[in-house]
Amino acid sequence: MKSLINRPFFFVLVLVSFGKLTAQSPVTPEKINFVRQGVRRFIFDETQQLPLAALHPREIIGLSAMYPVRHALPTPAEVNVLSQQLSIQSTSETQTSIWFGGFNPFATYILDLARCQGQGEMGFEFTDASQSEQFVVKLVFKDEQLLDVRQKIVKNAQVVTESSIATKNSKNTQIKGKIILQMLGSGLTLFLENGDLPRPIGQFDFGQILDLRHKKYLHSFQARLYVRLQRGEVLIHKVESVLSSGMGLADIRAITYEDGSPLLDKGRLWYTMTIRGRALPHHVQGVFSLDPTTFDLRLEGVIVFDRNDGLLRNEVASHLFYDRKEKSWRGLTTGFSAYAKPEEKKQLLAIESQRDPRFGFSVMKATPFGLVGDIEDPHVVFDSTARKWRMLTCENQNGYKAIMLESDEWNKGYRRIAGPVQHNSTGTSIQKIGNERYCFSGSQERQLFIYSYPTLQKIGTLQMDLPPWDATSGTRVWPNVVELPEGYPFRYVALMMDRFNFPRLEGPNWTYGALYLYHGYEDE
Repeated sequence: MKSLINRPFFFVLVLVSFGKLTAQSPVTPEKINFVRQGVRRFIFDETQQLPLAALHPREIIGLSAMYPVRHALPTPAEVNVLSQQLSIQSTSETQTSIWFGGFNPFATYILDLARCQGQGEMGFEFTDASQSEQFVVKLVFKDEQLLDVRQKIVKNAQVVTESSIATKNSKNTQIKGKIILQMLGSGLTLFLENGDLPRPIGQFDFGQILDLRHKKYLHSFQARLYVRLQRGEVLIHKVESVLSSGMGLADIRAITYEDGSPLLDKGRLWYTMTIRGRALPHHVQGVFSLDPTTFDLRLEGVIVFDRNDGLLRNEVASHLFYDRKEKSWRGLTTGFSAYAKPEEKKQLLAIESQRDPRFGFSVMKATPFGLVGDIEDPHVVFDSTARKWRMLTCENQNGYKAIMLESDEWNKGYRRIAGPVQHNSTGTSIQKIGNERYCFSGSQERQLFIYSYPTLQKIGTLQMDLPPWDATSGTRVWPNVVELPEGYPFRYVALMMDRFNFPRLEGPNWTYGALYLYHGYEDE
């Protein structure tokens, strides 16, 4: 009898609760408040590098075997380990090359200098075993004063070019601290760091003379410390080659599964980011991971791309996904490496690898599929409802504008089904919020736009308390919104960059930016 008396009240309670649930409107992206949590800029950060090779004097037992020394002139320099430092000294003219590792055309080479005195040259030498091909980058000094920065290229045992590559910043400079050579495939930038921001002191684009992206150089070249002395001593703490985070990171995109859902592996989100070099085509595709509850970003790997033409290409602005059905790593990338060869055209490329390309130094197969022109920032998902692959990208039509394309296959046959949108668009991406997909893009208009999927109808803008720009900077950033599963202290995360270029570089450069972490909360 008691249960019968309470039953009407129970039905009323259920109905009221159900009414409250049905009255709640679904979450849409423009109703999410993104609150900035932290910001970092990684500038040749020692915690954000992957080691390739090193010469650490304190580890040397058996110098002649560990680090073979080659003398190019009749009189040899004295090479010794003194108080955990490497000393190269001479009272007459000498030229010394000390092997310390293999060669990677996208690596960063670091010479940590203790002291230089006297007169001479020092730097890096990259060469094959016979020295028939050779590439030298060197600083000319007198005591600690920098006199010049020079390059020399040898082919078939003949010098084909030798010249100064010094920038205006190199004038009146003392050589102290770290010499940082950022190799960029078809170009380089040389920095000097001494307790402050690294100062660019040398720049050079050499791809038309010696394209170090050719696989044979990765296979056959070796890296050596180069010292030529008239008289004096060079004293070195260490020499290293690493895969580095560079001086800026950009083009941030979450790695996903084939349906666009974020890859959350080992409690970490995974991202592709452009490791900045100096300009186009100097950037490199990096892979990073992040525990979304903290700001512990980690460089995990670098990816280059093989179009089966003998070159390893540094394409960037990639979308990488794991196709669970085919058990293959796939994606799309933007062929910015074309800027190194005037006869080539920029285009989108389909990329694939059976090996997990997130770690270390990876090479993915890349194939053109007909989207040639000023098109970039592709993002692709498989829509199981439509049974179609859909790509959001942006095309330069009086400014970059978002467009939606569709195909029966992930790597070919795309046709346009929506767009271009009215607003300038960069960093185009597709993400689910709740049960619905939405399209996101940055812009020149100090707004991050939200569009419907797949029709690209404007819905609104992303709400942020502190956007990654100010009144002086560009605003074409990548929104990069990710929804997290239940159980996190917040439901949404966004990792964006700013567009502040690295100071003191000469000529055009795209060297932004710092990284900005946001957590997203729904209105209560």
